[in-house]
Amino acid sequence: MADFAQQRLNMVESQVRPSDVTDRRIMRAMLEVPRERFVPTALKPLAYMDRQIGLTKSATEGEPRGLLEPRVLAKLIQLADIESGDVVLDVGCGPGYSAALLAKLAETVVALEVDEEFAETATQVLADLGFDNVAVVTGPLEFGYADEGPYDAIFIGGRIDEIPAGLVDQLKDGGRLVAVRGTSVHARAVIWRRIGANFDVQESFEAAAPLLPGFVKAKTFAL
Repeated sequence: MADFAQQRLNMVESQVRPSDVTDRRIMRAMLEVPRERFVPTALKPLAYMDRQIGLTKSATEGEPRGLLEPRVLAKLIQLADIESGDVVLDVGCGPGYSAALLAKLAETVVALEVDEEFAETATQVLADLGFDNVAVVTGPLEFGYADEGPYDAIFIGGRIDEIPAGLVDQLKDGGRLVAVRGTSVHARAVIWRRIGANFDVQESFEAAAPLLPGFVKAKTFAL
């Protein structure tokens, strides 16, 4: 029988800690949240590998989705600078693993998902694990979820071509939005900080992540 607790420890010590993740709250959350609960039985042996775990074979828009590589996920969460009293929007929560980690750091998490199967999985697993500060909602990812905003932080769990203005508008003054922006070959984590009516945008580390549905730049044609 697999020793998942030991695998969680190995993940943190060999993948996360050496990758400039210094927030002990994130490492503690990754030790406590059973990542294997968010993947199908056949993929549980792969749950703690240093790689993305694909859970869909195709997507109508974007790329096949699943769980982000642990190192990338931890660094993105750290970039968002979540505080204990924060209300956080998790855009593209997938089966709910990212929402569980964020819920360990924040006061409340709104987990938005467009895929109904993912949303059902997230709702069930998060409830089974006792997360009562996460609300899973469904809808187009690019529109966010203004009903519960504005948010202290918005976490986008994947890669985007561009950020819709309506999404950053759901940030509080001083709020942060993090995402991976770029191409499948070259992409970097980016943080947007709201300062009044303006936004400070800074690139951070290189990261690989699937392109999320709803965040694909419209193609233009030149004559």
